[in-house]
Amino acid sequence: MNHELVHYESRSLAEFGLAWTAILVLVLYVFAAVVSGRRFKPWPLYRYVCWFFGIGSAAVAVIGPLAHRGHTVFAAHMTGHLLLGMLAPLLLALAAPMTLLLRSLPVPWSRKLSHALKSRPLAILTDPAVNSVLNIGGLWVLYTTDLYMMMHQNVIIHILVHVHVFWAGYLFTASMLYVDPAPHRTGFLYRATVLVLALAGHGILSKYIYAHPPAGVSGIQAEEGGKLMYYGGDAIDVVLIFMFCLQWFRAARPRMGMVAKA
Repeated sequence: MNHELVHYESRSLAEFGLAWTAILVLVLYVFAAVVSGRRFKPWPLYRYVCWFFGIGSAAVAVIGPLAHRGHTVFAAHMTGHLLLGMLAPLLLALAAPMTLLLRSLPVPWSRKLSHALKSRPLAILTDPAVNSVLNIGGLWVLYTTDLYMMMHQNVIIHILVHVHVFWAGYLFTASMLYVDPAPHRTGFLYRATVLVLALAGHGILSKYIYAHPPAGVSGIQAEEGGKLMYYGGDAIDVVLIFMFCLQWFRAARPRMGMVAKA
C-alpha cells in the first residue's frame, strides 16, 4: 500500500510539473510573438492557434483523465500516443517556434543560435532518416519489449518514455516539413522516401500490436489499440502528407514556370 501511495504521489507531482511547464511555454510563446511583432510584421494568428492546440494536445496526453486511464486501458494509452507523438508535434512544427525565437532574441544571440543550428551534430539530429529510426524504431522497442509494462510501474521510466515519444515525433515532423529555418536541408525525394518507409513501419507496428499484444495488455485491448493506432495515425498522416506535397509543389512551381516560358 505504501508503494502504491508513493507511486501515486510521484505521478501527481510529475503531472503538476508538466502542467506548469505547459502554461509556461504558452506564455513564453505569446510573449515572444508580441516582442517580435514590435520589430517585424505581426506574428500570424494561425501560428498562435497551432501552438495553443499543439500544447493542449500534448498536455491532455500526459495530464488528467486520459493520462490516468492510459495506465489501465490500452486504447486510452494509444490515444495519448497519437496526441503526444503525432498531432502535437505536427501542430507545434507548423507554429514555427524556432523562427519566432530567432525573431525575438537580441541580434547577437540570434546570430549565435543561427551558428549553432549549422553545426555538424545538428545536421545528424535533423536528418530525416535518423529521426525516422528514433521515432518509429522507438515505438517498436516500446511495444515489442517489456518496456511498455515497465513504464507503468516506474514514474521515471514513464516520464522518459513520454519525453522520447514527443521529441522523436517533433524532430521527425520538423525534418519532413521545413517550416523553421533548416540549414541542413535534404531533398524532397529523399524525404519522401523516408516518409513512405516511416509510415509503413508505423502501419506494420499497429498490425503487429493487433496480433501480438504488448506485455500486460489483453488481446481485446490490443485489438482496439492497434486499430486506433492504424486509423488514427493515418488521419494525422494525411495532413502531414498534404503539407509535404504542398511544399514540394510550391518549390517546383517557379521552375515549371521557367520551362513554360522557354
